[in-house]
Amino acid sequence: MRIAVISDVHGNLIALEAVLADIKRQGVDAILALGDFLSGPFDPIGTANRFIELDLPCVRGNHDRWIVEGRQKDWEVDALVRGLIEPRHRSWLAALPLNRAFEGEVFMCHGTPSADDVLWLDGTKPKGGVFHVTREVIEREAEGFDFPVLLCGHSHIARTLRLADGRLVVNPGSVGLPLALGSPDARYAIIDRRGGDWMVDLRALPYNWKTVANQARVAGFENWAVAITTGWSTASDL
Repeated sequence: MRIAVISDVHGNLIALEAVLADIKRQGVDAILALGDFLSGPFDPIGTANRFIELDLPCVRGNHDRWIVEGRQKDWEVDALVRGLIEPRHRSWLAALPLNRAFEGEVFMCHGTPSADDVLWLDGTKPKGGVFHVTREVIEREAEGFDFPVLLCGHSHIARTLRLADGRLVVNPGSVGLPLALGSPDARYAIIDRRGGDWMVDLRALPYNWKTVANQARVAGFENWAVAITTGWSTASDL
């Protein structure tokens, strides 16, 4: 079983198409998507249409939920996207589950198995840099989810981690919004079961990020343009 894993597209359709083209060349059996699909000042409508067309196994991200439900301290770009999307896009977002299993072996979530807005493996510091969540916390969050592979996103930081009992946790990184790593590349992962073992290929692809940065500038989001072109921004910068 060979599976592509994508997460955190954030409305960046150009990066998504680059990733989908690479996935097609890899010859996978399925594509799984881990949320935060539309929240970005790029092309949220085109991205929504593409995901509805693809009809992939998906889970919701925190920004997917916030676009649908709103929140007291709304993110400016979430409000932008909420005003742009059509009722069918909203219905698609609203129907996404918090988590789900795939083929009985792969568990999918955005943040942790029980929360879409909690970091599981890593996070970015407000003034730059990356921090690691403690192993104790990581192990505790995995309790009761007895799948060989556990998938998460949210942090935008690609990483694999082997739990004490051998289960594999994989974050594929972000397709459409690079943070803290200093690279504008679009990121995703391929997980591959050979025999009884799962292996991971964390992939980083160049694409036309200059055009995407210009989309952000036209929409009035210079800080997002900086994130797209440099990869050095953090979530607190957006």
